[in-house]
Amino acid sequence: VQLQASGGGLVQAGGSLRLSCQASGFIISSYYMGWFRQAPGKEQEFIGTIMWNRGRTYYSDSLKGRFAISRDNAKNVMYLQMNSLRPEDTAVYHCAAARIRSIGMQTPTRPGDYLDWGQGTLVTVSS
Repeated sequence: VQLQASGGGLVQAGGSLRLSCQASGFIISSYYMGWFRQAPGKEQEFIGTIMWNRGRTYYSDSLKGRFAISRDNAKNVMYLQMNSLRPEDTAVYHCAAARIRSIGMQTPTRPGDYLDWGQGTLVTVSS
């Protein structure tokens, strides 16, 4: 499993940014693909996830409405569109994969649900 997140950078408060996660080396349709973030000194925070084979998404209540996950099925790329960014959104953003069969009926929202992680991409939001 290989996951590569990209698209981070410096953006002003109120701006938008779209992150990408390129997946390779596995049958992505058998996975949930999730986004997490980790701010300095804080724990990993769940952003959202997509059940790849059905395209069904699930978000953290605190970020729903500003952040949206989409996918390019043909390219095995997951996106995270982030709008109305705030300084508190500054963090390293990671994508991760969780096998649907391992998760069962629950929606994977915990870092421990995901066994495969990509390198993060840094998002800095200036005030």
